[in-house]
Amino acid sequence: MNKFHGTGVALVTPFNTDGTVDYQGLKKLINHLVDGGIDYLVSLGTTGETATLSKDEKKKVWDFTAEINNGRLPLVAGIGGNDTYVIGDAIKTFENNNYSAVLSVSPYYSKPTQEGIYQHYKYLSELSEMPIMLYNVPGRTGSNMSAETTCRLAHDFKNIIATKEACGNFEQFNAIMRDKPSDFLLISGDDPIALPMISIGAVGVISVIGNALPKQLSDMIRLCLKGDYATALPAHLSLLEITRLMFAEGNPAGVKSVLKTLNICDDVVRLPLVKASAVLTASLTKQLDQLAVFA
Repeated sequence: MNKFHGTGVALVTPFNTDGTVDYQGLKKLINHLVDGGIDYLVSLGTTGETATLSKDEKKKVWDFTAEINNGRLPLVAGIGGNDTYVIGDAIKTFENNNYSAVLSVSPYYSKPTQEGIYQHYKYLSELSEMPIMLYNVPGRTGSNMSAETTCRLAHDFKNIIATKEACGNFEQFNAIMRDKPSDFLLISGDDPIALPMISIGAVGVISVIGNALPKQLSDMIRLCLKGDYATALPAHLSLLEITRLMFAEGNPAGVKSVLKTLNICDDVVRLPLVKASAVLTASLTKQLDQLAVFA
């Protein structure tokens, strides 16, 4: 699964001013990421505002993404939720063979026990013909998938190949690295801590800021994976402030503001999300100037 080493990007879903999916904007974004050196693309994760897309819209976005990508990068489909049987059916009936894996978030809102989380993924694993990446993001789901549960799943099901970890707890990351199968992948789900996570064995990041800054981020991640932290550290530090700003008013409002400034797509988001404020947009533009993105 070396195809999932390096920098993955959780794609935003561009929208027109009337709220419909902007496919030309999505095309520009995909080409921007390929040209920027990204290693793989994740279609319809949280950053894609998937919770507000209809079933038909999701299929069209997945198909269009595969068409425009045209085999250039590996693709991952985000298929997750808190209704185990509905998600199982969605994975079982997923028909686009241009995708290499499924990213499935730990069940949100319901706040299951660790055994409930295990049984949820067991059910999905036994249905899926595709490799599955776990996704642990307690800040969104309301519950943490423990290192013990993660490693139990990794050992018990060979098609569970990775975890995107966004719990922010290095004790948990250390425990996963210690107890996981050797070929199971730990992937950072938080841009600001990708460097230290790679230093303990993570194989890369699934990024939000990479939508806007693919070259800056992917160059830094490659340096980390080579063990050249002396060169990577200044690049990492230079991205901290713009990363903080991109999340200051929620995701993906901040990164979509930057994408509009870069003339890649509009900054429209679907309710209940709202656009980045004028004050935040000005701060983000200032950071882009400092990073010489327009040079």
